[in-house]
Amino acid sequence: MDAQELIRRYKAGEYNFSKASLRGANLSGVVLADAILRGAGLSVANLSEADLSRVDLREASLAWADLTGANLSRTDLRDADLSMADLRGARLRGADLWFTNLTGADLRGANLNGADLRLAHLSRANLSKARLNGTNLWFADLSEANMSKADLRKANLWLANLEETNLRGADLSGADLTGARLGAIDLREVTLDNNTQIGARYRLIWEIAVQGAPGRDLRGVDLRKADLVGTDLSGADLSGAELAGVNLEGATLINIGLEGANLEGANLTNANLEGAGLTGANLRGADMRGADMRWADLSETDLSGANLEKAQVTPGQLAQAGTLRGAILTRGEKHE
Repeated sequence: MDAQELIRRYKAGEYNFSKASLRGANLSGVVLADAILRGAGLSVANLSEADLSRVDLREASLAWADLTGANLSRTDLRDADLSMADLRGARLRGADLWFTNLTGADLRGANLNGADLRLAHLSRANLSKARLNGTNLWFADLSEANMSKADLRKANLWLANLEETNLRGADLSGADLTGARLGAIDLREVTLDNNTQIGARYRLIWEIAVQGAPGRDLRGVDLRKADLVGTDLSGADLSGAELAGVNLEGATLINIGLEGANLEGANLTNANLEGAGLTGANLRGADMRGADMRWADLSETDLSGANLEKAQVTPGQLAQAGTLRGAILTRGEKHE
């Protein structure tokens, strides 16, 4: 079947085109509302601006298809393959995308309000500025997806995978992220409100990233792998805190209390640690290049494998450290 035959038969009142082979067909702007195309082969097809509202596209192959500006409102796309498809500006309001493969798909500016994306595969998809208000993303894989400036108000993100997802500028007001995998997500420009359901650890990370935490009592907190670039934590007490892998590049940490804290593998490049209390802290493998450590207390600090190149720290301070084995010192020389 070719595109012309499909259009002719549809206009004649036929609606069932299950398993039709239309790979690469030019169907730009066609009206196929309410048709049945279950299991159809439409990969690489041009469906831009097409009216596919309420169409049954279950299990259809739409990989690499052009669906820019298409109307897919209330369309059934369960188990369909839309990997690498171009859906920029598409209307998917109320669409059923349960278990749909949207890996690498381009959904910039698409309207997915109220859509069902439970268990959908959206890894590496581009959802920048997409509308996902009230969308169900339960257990969806959004790893490495671009969701910058996306509208996720009241979205259901229960158990969703958001590892390495770009949420910069996204609105998560009223969203439910219970059990979501957030990993080392950057929450600096994300909007949350009192109705956003998110783990206490991530809400704390968000508060620190957005507002800073100068002078705050944060003893023993778990901020592992948190992205806190440029944050102001001057005078805060983080003694005994779990900070392994934290990113504090360029952060203001003047007079901070980090006694006994675990900062293994932390990024402290160009951080201001003037007068910091680091007694007994674990800084194994930390990147401290260019850090200002004047007047910091390094008594019994573990600096093994740390990189201190161009850091502002005196030989007297380093002499107080518990160990410097394998550390790269201020002039680039390695301590044996």
